[in-house]
Amino acid sequence: MEYVQLGKSDMRISRIAFGCMSLDNDDANELILHRALDLGINFFDTADLYAKGMNEQLVGKALKRYRDKVYIATKVGNQWRADGSGWDWNPRKEYILAEVEKSLQRLQIDYIDLYQLHGGTIDDNIDETIEAFELLKQQGKIRYYGISSIRPNVIREYIKRSNIVSVMMQYSLLDRRPEETCLPLLQENNIGVLVRGAVAQGLLVNKSPKEYLNYSLQEVEKAAAAVQEISNTQRNAAQTALRFVLHNSAVTTAVTGIRTIQQLEEAVATFKTPMLTEKDLSVLQHAVIANKYEQHR
Repeated sequence: MEYVQLGKSDMRISRIAFGCMSLDNDDANELILHRALDLGINFFDTADLYAKGMNEQLVGKALKRYRDKVYIATKVGNQWRADGSGWDWNPRKEYILAEVEKSLQRLQIDYIDLYQLHGGTIDDNIDETIEAFELLKQQGKIRYYGISSIRPNVIREYIKRSNIVSVMMQYSLLDRRPEETCLPLLQENNIGVLVRGAVAQGLLVNKSPKEYLNYSLQEVEKAAAAVQEISNTQRNAAQTALRFVLHNSAVTTAVTGIRTIQQLEEAVATFKTPMLTEKDLSVLQHAVIANKYEQHR
């Protein structure tokens, strides 16, 4: 496993991180999480939104004995409605200060290593949200904070106004929007990038093609074919997709949604596979035209 500093924090995190959202509420998941530890993963990402808090409970229970060996990240900002029919956006200070207590309890920990705002809009009271995170740092309930956002205008404001150490964003061969401005800007400001969606919902690996973002079914097929073209017995399609996002020097780690031991072992084995050559990169980059953000610029 490779490890790298997360932005301006003192955390050296594994370059493959465990995205816990995909886990079912099943005892077998403890085995997967413990195997991840054995394989060198030390960064685990969840959210209060996932399974209405049950995901945090599952992660907390499985990792309780290994607290000194792991970094636990969770998120806040999406408030479940009382009738359970869905959730509403709530970045208010009082809400964040109340919800952190519930996350700490579910995770069975005294502090959260990385607390992330689970979204964000340019119309939010951003300074109020930042006040909440800064207060939680002072109180020792969180060590660092970041945001999970794909919106360039929101990301720019947090870079200007806050002490975020990371941004989580979607990035893959089928979503190269971050390349235009976000990745260079984050790298310039020494803010870590946590990538999600490297395999584009499995479309780059094994799922039947369908329209994705602004790409047609045929374009998705072309992208998947390019991934297959440069994959081989030494590096499968999923590992090629991970290699692509990790190749960008702005990217800190790939947060990978993992459901099975096989998926886990294949993801971690990415670092035993050949790195992408310039020719490989050219094949991938020319498979489809890079998309750009049309909104929230």
